[in-house]
Amino acid sequence: MRKFTTYLVMVLVVMGLIGCAGPKPLPETSEGKIPSWFLNVPEDPNYLYGTGTGTSRDMSLAIDKASTDARAKIARTVEVRVMSMQKKFDQEVGIGDDAELLQMFTQATKVVTSTALSGSRVKQQDVQKDGNNWRGYVLMEYPIGAANQALLQQLKNNQNMYTRFRESQTFKDLESEVDKFEEWKKAQ
Repeated sequence: MRKFTTYLVMVLVVMGLIGCAGPKPLPETSEGKIPSWFLNVPEDPNYLYGTGTGTSRDMSLAIDKASTDARAKIARTVEVRVMSMQKKFDQEVGIGDDAELLQMFTQATKVVTSTALSGSRVKQQDVQKDGNNWRGYVLMEYPIGAANQALLQQLKNNQNMYTRFRESQTFKDLESEVDKFEEWKKAQ
């Protein structure tokens, strides 16, 4: 446990030093506009779509957060078993022009699924400067054919498992009957 704590502290120190290395040159982006596809998610009978957004001081991490958010939304459409938690705290202190609004928001999503979203891909993405951070917007698409195929595979796996269970139960019942018959024969 002590080694783990030491390792964790070292990782945090290194990450802090990397963050202090100074800004990297960043590509130009379209600043200030929310992409239209983010607010009006496309509809297509052949695809499921999910949008996501994420912010970070690192552009790549902002895109990764947005992609994860979008995939989680698709997964909620495909798979029912989702654990999600959101906490929001707002507090306003002061009166009138002197009022100060304090906010805290925490979101955690855990998607538990037995099916991978194979075939999901980023259809569109946009990255914008948001103060000192980057904001990534992602539109993820997942072919419905792949979703249907994954569902059919899951049903087949469940059916196969149930058949194996019934088979083992049948053999247990058969062995029990054979044992009873053997005892009956010995008693004769």
